Amino acid sequence: MTAGDEPYARRKVVDHIVRGACVLATALALVPLGLVLYYVAVRGVGGLDWDLLTELPKPVGETGGGVANGIVGTLELVGLACLFGIPPGVLAGVYLAEFGSGKLAKVVRFSADVLSGVPSIVVGIFVYSMIVLTTKRFSALAGGVALAVLMLPTVTRTTEELLKLVPTALREAALGLGVPKWRATLSVVLRTAAPGIATGVMLAVARVAGETAPLLFTAFNNQFWSEGLNEPTASLPVQIYTYAVSPYEDWQQKAWASALVLVALVLFLNVAARLLVKSRVRTR
Repeated sequence: MTAGDEPYARRKVVDHIVRGACVLATALALVPLGLVLYYVAVRGVGGLDWDLLTELPKPVGETGGGVANGIVGTLELVGLACLFGIPPGVLAGVYLAEFGSGKLAKVVRFSADVLSGVPSIVVGIFVYSMIVLTTKRFSALAGGVALAVLMLPTVTRTTEELLKLVPTALREAALGLGVPKWRATLSVVLRTAAPGIATGVMLAVARVAGETAPLLFTAFNNQFWSEGLNEPTASLPVQIYTYAVSPYEDWQQKAWASALVLVALVLFLNVAARLLVKSRVRTR
């Protein structure tokens, strides 16, 4: 090896060391996730059956029944949260990345950072005071608003950071063709960052899909099918909590099975969202 090859060899060794450290850190980060998924699957698979997915909960002391209303209620609450939280979150992120450079932008960023650290139970109490006490009833709408508030900072900051990663040359090329800035932002910048934004949105959805504390103060629970958005609504997290703290072995088994259903539901939503975004990007 000549003297000129020594710096190259040293850089190559350092590169291998850093790559190995990154792989090791990634594996260590995946260990807790794998253990949680494995434990939930082992404990919950024994309680999975058709009745669990299609029937309503049985009264206290009776065996059998299911969490069908909780599955539908969770989808309903998450759908409302997406409806209330994603559009303003994405628009706020677009403003911060593309147009925000003054005091208002600093206030929005600071507010999003603070809101992301607020405990979920505090958000639940806030929505309870603003909506439940005002309407004098628990409802799916109140639950959707509470979950949307929890989603908002994650969607906002993720959208901002992903838009900042879009090369400036794409913006300049669009503007050079005479395209208005708003249209270039919607048609070029957002389209380029769409897969990353979808990932951020699904991270927010995964977080709120398992929230229990805010739903206890807003959507509450319902042992039957909900008749409307202004009625108390069942959800899987609350149902899991109810079953898990009960002294009945059958209910505890259903809590593990319901937890497995919730994990599978979140996984399905993530995969479906990514496939949908990729298909739309390819067809444009």
